[in-house]
Amino acid sequence: MPTTHILRPERRTLHGHFSRDLEPVLTIQSGDTVQFTTLDSGWGMEPFVGGEYYHHRRVFENRDPKLDDGHALTGPIAIEGAKPGMTLEIQIKDIQLGAWGFCLGVGWPSAVNKRLNITSRGIVHAWQFDKDRMIGRNHLGHTAVLRPFMGIMGMPPDEVGTHSTIPPRVCGGNLDCKELVVGSTLYLPIAVAGGLFSTGDGHAAQGDGEIGGTAIEAPMDLVELTFRVRDDFPVTTPVANTPAGWITMSFDTSLNEAAFMAIEAIFSLMEKLYQLDRWEVVALASHAVDLHITQIVNELGGVHAILPHGRVR
Repeated sequence: MPTTHILRPERRTLHGHFSRDLEPVLTIQSGDTVQFTTLDSGWGMEPFVGGEYYHHRRVFENRDPKLDDGHALTGPIAIEGAKPGMTLEIQIKDIQLGAWGFCLGVGWPSAVNKRLNITSRGIVHAWQFDKDRMIGRNHLGHTAVLRPFMGIMGMPPDEVGTHSTIPPRVCGGNLDCKELVVGSTLYLPIAVAGGLFSTGDGHAAQGDGEIGGTAIEAPMDLVELTFRVRDDFPVTTPVANTPAGWITMSFDTSLNEAAFMAIEAIFSLMEKLYQLDRWEVVALASHAVDLHITQIVNELGGVHAILPHGRVR
């Protein structure tokens, strides 16, 4: 029988990088479910106070300055039978927000901030959540509709060393795709034995592009994911079946190249879904598929192609 496991954020389960050399904190069977609790992306243990941006809040103290420089991730978990070349299926069963969040307008020297000359100061919006109405309100009185998802779901590449949590990769990571809400199923190519899956960087709400550099960043009280190892659904880039439709995601320093890669992936997916050749798929996709900029702030730009459900019958 499938088993449900629980992972809470503590020293042994928290890390701020990806690596194939990390020991799994939990090993599960294909078909098992894991209930994660996650810190916010900045390892926060309490809310920010809204206003000018200063680092005066309590954060998780027991961090390794070299290994925990990135987002706070919970994991990794190993899945029995997961091997390179297979696909990890992740069903997003439930996401329950914490009570608060934050969003930054911080002038770090990102490409966007340098281009727009907004590197001189920083502010923070502090948000409180009405989880019954799924409405957030910041300290200035602005409101936002909450639509939570996990910014990071992924596994390490099969490469030596430690790898930043900032850029997305074909095996997942900082995808920042706002469509990965409850009811979605994400498919990721497995690069290392066991997969070594981690999650974190909870977002209460985000726009396509994540143009300010952060979403409404939030801890998550519950992230319930069910894992299956698949050898019958090969993928070479993240693919998802979401309430918005089928999605393919690609990443590159060039948004044009990322777009071409996402288009290639959605063409391949449509060939499988409809049993059509490439030319027939191209003719359908031109009216059926939408291209969205996933994010432009994670070192590699992201583009996702969406095939809405029912667009092709």
